[in-house]
Amino acid sequence: MKRPYHLKILLLSVLLLLSFGTSYSQVELVSPSHPVYDYLKRMQLEGMIPAYNSANIPISRGEVAGYLKIIGENSGKLTGIDKQFLSDYKVEFEYDMTGLTKNQSSLFSKTGISNLFNDKKQKYLYNYVDSNVTFFLDGIGSLSQRGSDGDSIGINSILLGEIGFRMRGTLFNSVGYYLRLSNGQKLNGDSKDVKFAAYTDPKLKANTKFTHEEKNFDTFEGYLRYQTERNWLALTVGREAIYNGFGYIDRLFLSNNTVPFDFIKLDLAYKAIKYTFIYGSIKGDSLGRDLDWKNIVTHRLDINFSKHFKLGLSEAIITSNSPFDFTFLNPISFLTSADLNTGALQTTENNTLTGIDFEITPAKNLAFQGSLLIDDLTFETVFKDDSTANENKFAYQLGALWTNAFTVPNITLALEYTRLDPFVYSHRSNKNTYTNWGMSLGHALPPNSDEIAAKLKVDITSRLRFDFLYQKQRSANGFLYDSLGNVIKNYGGNINRGDHDQPRYGKNEFLEGNRVDRHIFTLNLVYEPIRQYFLFLKYQYRISDLLYLSKKIKDSYYWITLRIDY
Repeated sequence: MKRPYHLKILLLSVLLLLSFGTSYSQVELVSPSHPVYDYLKRMQLEGMIPAYNSANIPISRGEVAGYLKIIGENSGKLTGIDKQFLSDYKVEFEYDMTGLTKNQSSLFSKTGISNLFNDKKQKYLYNYVDSNVTFFLDGIGSLSQRGSDGDSIGINSILLGEIGFRMRGTLFNSVGYYLRLSNGQKLNGDSKDVKFAAYTDPKLKANTKFTHEEKNFDTFEGYLRYQTERNWLALTVGREAIYNGFGYIDRLFLSNNTVPFDFIKLDLAYKAIKYTFIYGSIKGDSLGRDLDWKNIVTHRLDINFSKHFKLGLSEAIITSNSPFDFTFLNPISFLTSADLNTGALQTTENNTLTGIDFEITPAKNLAFQGSLLIDDLTFETVFKDDSTANENKFAYQLGALWTNAFTVPNITLALEYTRLDPFVYSHRSNKNTYTNWGMSLGHALPPNSDEIAAKLKVDITSRLRFDFLYQKQRSANGFLYDSLGNVIKNYGGNINRGDHDQPRYGKNEFLEGNRVDRHIFTLNLVYEPIRQYFLFLKYQYRISDLLYLSKKIKDSYYWITLRIDY
């Protein structure tokens, strides 16, 4: 079928869905990067909102508002700082919680200028509310000075400026809309500074205009979202970040290590069960050659068995053979079986992954999670000790989260161990790697690696907070060549190079290859002196021990960012 016909079917389906049901709350989503999710997680472990599930976000503003209402009913149990957080969020989510706008201010109103630096009101460029339509318009702007000093990234200094707008709202109590559009520019710096900026920022790395013209960059997210009155069904079409998995520091399934992609997303929920289907378009290449089409399809089932135990089942497939495939459009299917029944001559043409994760909260303020990702599995060779075992590739993660750690209020400690077997996320054709713009859709670790990570987060006040992250990583990569320069073996340490993984090259041994150990120290600080005026500081120091060369490399970089979200 021709592509326009598919679009007609999609638009017709959306219009049909719009004709059913209504809802009371705002149905647009809260971006996964919003700090309210950290707050909700802490309140979950406090026992106030045990139904909250951090393994599948974003969720709607209405859902966030519902959780905030429950927290408000138990505000007597909150620490002083958590009461400050709640007070701030009650203003930001005021309309979602109460239907009122008495603590909202529009710049284009009689009192707009006088409220420009008001710390008690949520400020907009413009807002409008009636019984059928809501509209909120924000202006966004930032200045970011970034620099580095190190053995591999060199000395760099670049100043970036960005300006844009964000609009959102709900139509007729059932259709949410969202658009964030910005334009940025390099205000100071040269070519090597541009390369440094792209190397340390996924948003810039995925912006061809910036990396080639070395001056401007544009970004956007936007979507339409339909939701039924009781939120048992939601359909989203557009582009927004999506996180899947229980990881407390990083996630195995869908994370924030790349940029948002375009998708169709279906959510079905009833009581303790939620099912999510995603059909998305992602950016791909093969050995530097751009691909016309690359798609991701995922299914995820989340089950809240009790307030102490949550379980998630995930599967995904990466394809690059066509722009649209009805075989994988079926939301009620098993992707591996669907792939095996496509009639293809090779059953390894696409990249299929499955996984399971769970979270246990045995006591107040304490949670444990475990995650298993299966990239490939052949049961008869799982316990083999020869080259046939290469058909099995696993990644797993174990983590712990402790809020009010050491009995000190508003201190959160996370510990996590992650291991990725050789060739995890990669694919032997190099076309169907689990990447978007060459960056991992899952965990940031390269294949053939493991990591011990510890993160300490401290909320000094609701407007001043910092976190410190330490990562100890072991990795191995590279190729083994014969005397003629032919590849004998790929050690499986590059997510974008899955070729030469065939069994005849011997069994893939964990951490075999060019070994590199890393110690990474990262400090982040956020200060909001006045509501919606921010100062962000980031500093990272990295020691890379190239054991195969008996050489150490030290690098550091920093960001100082001023941002207005008005």
